[in-house]
Amino acid sequence: MLTEKQWQRYADVMMWALQTARKNRFRKNDIVLLRYDLPALPLAEILQARLLAKGLHTVLRAMPTPTMETDFYRTANARQLTFVPPGEETLLNHLNGSIFLYAPESITHLSGIDPKRIGRAALARKPLRDILDRRDEQGLFGWTLCMVPTPELARQAGLTLSAYTAQVVKACYLNRTRPLEHWHTIFRNAATLKRWLNRMDVTSYHIESDTTDLWITPGAQRQWIGLSGHNIPSFELFTSPDWRGTRGIYFANQPSYRNGNYVEKVRLEFKRGRVVSARAAKGQAFLRQQLSMDPGASRVGEFSLTDRRFSKITQFMANTLYDENFGGRQGNCHIALGSSYSDTFSGNPADLTGDKKKALGFNNSALHWDLVNTERKRVTARLKNGTVVTIYENGQFCN
Repeated sequence: MLTEKQWQRYADVMMWALQTARKNRFRKNDIVLLRYDLPALPLAEILQARLLAKGLHTVLRAMPTPTMETDFYRTANARQLTFVPPGEETLLNHLNGSIFLYAPESITHLSGIDPKRIGRAALARKPLRDILDRRDEQGLFGWTLCMVPTPELARQAGLTLSAYTAQVVKACYLNRTRPLEHWHTIFRNAATLKRWLNRMDVTSYHIESDTTDLWITPGAQRQWIGLSGHNIPSFELFTSPDWRGTRGIYFANQPSYRNGNYVEKVRLEFKRGRVVSARAAKGQAFLRQQLSMDPGASRVGEFSLTDRRFSKITQFMANTLYDENFGGRQGNCHIALGSSYSDTFSGNPADLTGDKKKALGFNNSALHWDLVNTERKRVTARLKNGTVVTIYENGQFCN
């Protein structure tokens, strides 16, 4: 596991990430929710002390154990499954920050649960997520999350706990005396790339690899964002396209764990923005169930690219936070099925009403599932003047 110095450095990084993720500065007496799995308790204790020292109110919430979570989805009746505790909306309407420390003791315990029950619970809680999205857009709320290595994650990734932990330490620069200096450097480099991408007047992106031939339409009033502090680590740059223009074939060669289910070698065919064919070497029934969760689940909500020069992640980690930021030899791209990110809107966030989101092709769904391709690929942008520009090749941006 991590050393005492590394725990302290991790806390430094998370406090920086929380502030970076919020558009406005935190003020004394702001409220921050600190959620954590039990193996992350050492980091939670340090962060609580740091938050209190800044004059912030902390709301502590230990996450359910695998047994608790399994019992809930297996035995809850219809009303219990969709129950939202009194006061939850009030808390979220006053919440200014959130930190989640993910440290699972199991990632397969829900494999025997009917995915429809999990989806029903997720749909019931979507209005709560919408509250935080609105507060985020207004600059009143910022969130971040990270992962703490556990024996279960290492086992599912096929690594020793020591090797798994080493990937986390490198990815978050916890092996450096001053990790924030390295995060500041990457933050500046990413900002340069985002300015370059956002200056282009693009009508479509074309992703090509041995198994993928996909066209993405960026849509009007869009911008590339990323490295915002929301995820630690995070090296990806991404946008939320106009889902209506997606067409072609996408293949995720990297496996994925979701809701206790293992899915491998996902092949999706899109026509007029929707998945018309979905196959998987493993987990195909689960894949198709997820796609039918709601009308937006079979549409694209995110398109992302990770530059291998930024990311130190070189192993499959059985965790989306790390796998969507895979660097390796060829970097990665990924699409997310389901909900889009409203902060990819390039205009005034206050103007982005529900009707405007729909008109601009921002996708809406209770699902958000990242599916990753780590193959050698080429991504080109077709500009409005007809010029085709290569923006990404051999695992890195071409700028």
